[in-house]
Amino acid sequence: MKKLITLLITLSVFSSAWAQTPTFPRNGVYDERPEMYAFTNATIYVDARTVVENATLLIKNGIIVGVGKDIQIPNGAVVADLKGRRIYPALIDMESDYGMPEIKRAQGGGRGAPQQIESNKKGAYGWNQALNSETEAGKLFAVNNAKADELRKLGFGTVLTHHHDGIVRGTGALVTLATESENSVIVRSPVSSHLSFSKGSSTQQYPNSPMGAMALLRQTYYDAEWYKNAGKNVEYNISMDAFNGLSNLPTIFEATDKWSLLRADKLGDEFKTQYIFRGNGDEYQRIDEIKAAGGSIIVPINFPAAFDVEDVWDADNVSLAEMKHWEMAPANAAALEKAGVNFALTSALLKTKTEFWANLRKAIEYGLSETKALEALTTVPAQLLQCSDKVGSLKTGSWANFIITSGSLFSVDNIIYENWIRGKKYSINNLNQADIRGTYSLNLDAEKGKLIISGKPDKPEYQIVLSDTVKITPKVTYLNDVISLNFQPDKKAPNATTRLTGYREGTGFKGSGETAKGVAVKWNAMLQEPMKIAEARRDTAQKPVPNVGKPLFPFVGFGNTEKLKSQTLLIKNATVWTSDDAGMLPNSDVLVENGKISRIGKNLSAPNAKVIDGTGKHLTPGIIDEHSHIALFSINEGGQSSSAEVRMSDVINPDDINIYRQLAGGVTMSQLLHGSANSIGGQSAVVKLKWGGNISEMLLPEAQFIKFALGENVKQANSANPTARYPQTRMGVEQVFMDHFTRAREYDRAWDSYNSMKNKIGIPMPRRDIELEALAEILNGKRFITCHSYVQSEINMLLKVADSLGFKINTFTHILEGYKVADKMKKHGAAGSSFADWWAYKMEVKDAIPYNAAILTKVGVLTSINSDDAEMARRLNQEAAKAVEYGGIAETEALKMVTINPAKIMHLDKRTGSIKAGKDADLVLWNNHPLSIYARPDYTIVEGTIYYSTEGDDKRRDEVEKERARLVQKMISAKTGGATAIRPPFRRQRMWHCEDVEGVMAEGEEQSEQK
Repeated sequence: MKKLITLLITLSVFSSAWAQTPTFPRNGVYDERPEMYAFTNATIYVDARTVVENATLLIKNGIIVGVGKDIQIPNGAVVADLKGRRIYPALIDMESDYGMPEIKRAQGGGRGAPQQIESNKKGAYGWNQALNSETEAGKLFAVNNAKADELRKLGFGTVLTHHHDGIVRGTGALVTLATESENSVIVRSPVSSHLSFSKGSSTQQYPNSPMGAMALLRQTYYDAEWYKNAGKNVEYNISMDAFNGLSNLPTIFEATDKWSLLRADKLGDEFKTQYIFRGNGDEYQRIDEIKAAGGSIIVPINFPAAFDVEDVWDADNVSLAEMKHWEMAPANAAALEKAGVNFALTSALLKTKTEFWANLRKAIEYGLSETKALEALTTVPAQLLQCSDKVGSLKTGSWANFIITSGSLFSVDNIIYENWIRGKKYSINNLNQADIRGTYSLNLDAEKGKLIISGKPDKPEYQIVLSDTVKITPKVTYLNDVISLNFQPDKKAPNATTRLTGYREGTGFKGSGETAKGVAVKWNAMLQEPMKIAEARRDTAQKPVPNVGKPLFPFVGFGNTEKLKSQTLLIKNATVWTSDDAGMLPNSDVLVENGKISRIGKNLSAPNAKVIDGTGKHLTPGIIDEHSHIALFSINEGGQSSSAEVRMSDVINPDDINIYRQLAGGVTMSQLLHGSANSIGGQSAVVKLKWGGNISEMLLPEAQFIKFALGENVKQANSANPTARYPQTRMGVEQVFMDHFTRAREYDRAWDSYNSMKNKIGIPMPRRDIELEALAEILNGKRFITCHSYVQSEINMLLKVADSLGFKINTFTHILEGYKVADKMKKHGAAGSSFADWWAYKMEVKDAIPYNAAILTKVGVLTSINSDDAEMARRLNQEAAKAVEYGGIAETEALKMVTINPAKIMHLDKRTGSIKAGKDADLVLWNNHPLSIYARPDYTIVEGTIYYSTEGDDKRRDEVEKERARLVQKMISAKTGGATAIRPPFRRQRMWHCEDVEGVMAEGEEQSEQK
């Protein structure tokens, strides 16, 4: 009685709620009858962890008013007996563009495209076209019945949709997949905000790189705060107004890979915002870092297809990383579940939506629990979107969004019969259609045989067997219990067709037909044995998960199966080149403990040390490359003449194989520089080459440098694009420096004035400008310039500008005419980082000479030799040796040009660059004289960890070969088994150089990329 009273009260409440009339008038008579349905005897999944057997679901006017056993069914309710069926909450997809207008991409781009410096968006919007914070999905949304039907058939009832255009994409709308008006379909708008690193349809030049996109977002956050507090008195900005309105919404950040996700998390941490991330399916490769990010992830299940590797040459175009990702990607969701990362699943990124269930079942096969899979499609997205009161479960009061299935939602034989959205039925398959699969005795008058029906319940497959040996595949039509079969009994007479038509009666079929000779026949098929269906496995009884091995660190060939750790090392009896006052020490020992050089001497011992015999070998400090572009996703942000706001630390790529290759050449530290596309480039990143480490483990944050540039690259003299960007002359370059530093000084003074005020009430805070902030750091001696330079006149110009404005040039890099201005460099206090013997590769280096480094050194300029090239960096010991040949520099002094000198240039000489007790144990043990062309590192050690050894390299090569062979055979087997296999495209890794721009190939590269 108590339950009945409660139910009546509930019905009354929801009847009252639905008595509200919409704002739209109706052309006709109003006939609003209460719609009440009771679904009885079903297995009901109230949520993924609450299952009620033989239960009733009661809904009224689109709302769930009762769920459970012993539910009293009110008079007037339409009752559906679902014995043997299951009811699940309708699924939710958090990553969709359903109902959004098509994004019109700009034509052109790349080599030869004109430049657009300023935004062409008309109106009082922000300065950059990629900032679309004012976009509202709810205002753009239009019902698309065809796409809605496609998603409903998969079991989805609700999606989060947004316009996938721009870096700031505005707001999303939660919509149902009902075929009603937009006013009825939109559940809530706005419900979310959306960000990405892709500028989408924007034709504006800036940003043209990932670090530029990061900087634009960083500046936008600061601008929005300034606009809210003071900026409205200065300007009206629709984009800033809208951006500030996004702050209270869940923010979803689209990531294109694991490093993109972690980059986004870094931004969120800066601005105390926890993003929800749209992942890319490779999160398992850095699961510890992904978990530490702390955000929920929307996980796609778009697993890569196998490559067609039957052709040996084609197989060479597939990297080990691609092969392993093909094998391991299906286990991504399981890895996230095991790690305790909260995630939702999405149908986004699938080539076709029909792949969804097959791929989801594959994820379950690879270890994802069915419970977690259901949560990831129901309760988790509902919670993340703060709409658990409406969708995601079948609790009383929720919307009547549910699906009716034949069995387990994750079974390959499952049929989705109906998808109910807010109490409205959408039929997917006939709920009353019986499962006709099985073996039947077939009687055609006097002829006997069998009718075998197999396949899936909703897509049966038919076979007729006559005379025990003749097997025939008939053409069959079966609908609403009426069946039609056409077949040729005699294969030798393909035009002789027997036609049978009948209907289902009981558990069999009967009817009439006609043979090929026109003879009328009676026929029947009586069920002998139903098709045996294996019971769906529960999570606790899953079959063994396929073995996909372990991820590599980094996830490329030669990666480590475990992250490497520092060791206690004792290197015995080596010739030690200290690059310090101690000079060269023959037959000496070096003890390494806790990542540091502990002791240097003779006859040292340590009980727990790994002993390395250095007899006949040479131990040097690790080589340091002052000018490198390895391990970066991008090099230049060339959209403006100054990109001081961008940071190379935002785009470090720890997966770059060049890290390992350079360790094999003895390099232990590199300065990763911005390119030379603009006068004022981006902020550098100095890294230790820790193969398998993450970004924070590699980065040395205390090294604060920035790249400047002079010459033809800056004025875009050789640009393939019609250039509109200032400057276009070398005189203009000088004015860029004068203008930016003048403004930076004014900016710095404004902040000093504001910060010195004791009473700031009513005083607006200055706008924070991260570009001018970086330049102000130079003026204040907190950031140091590395300037790309060739020509004497321009070097003189920049020295003059620096002296007049009161800042210092720390380093002139390349500096191929440095020998002409060595005295002026010494007077200014500038260092030189030179090529050893590059010349004549373009007009502005025609006066370069191989004696440059020696002359600079002899004048008293602190000099190093750099690579600016991924290949050359592997042989920097040989480049240093050229200073002995060209200029007569002593061997120990030549080695300093790639060890302690670059460490001094980067203000890190107290930490590394020489072999001295207390310094980082960055060491190389060579098998020969380190300046010899025959020298090769036996060990390369970074902070006490052996990241390269010849012995380890031999082992890695063998492992890579065996792993490739295993995966090739696995791919061939997959293709043989019917899996899709795609031909590998030809690709070539791009080696970045100073002038390279994201998305624009160097001259001649287009053809080689397409071969």
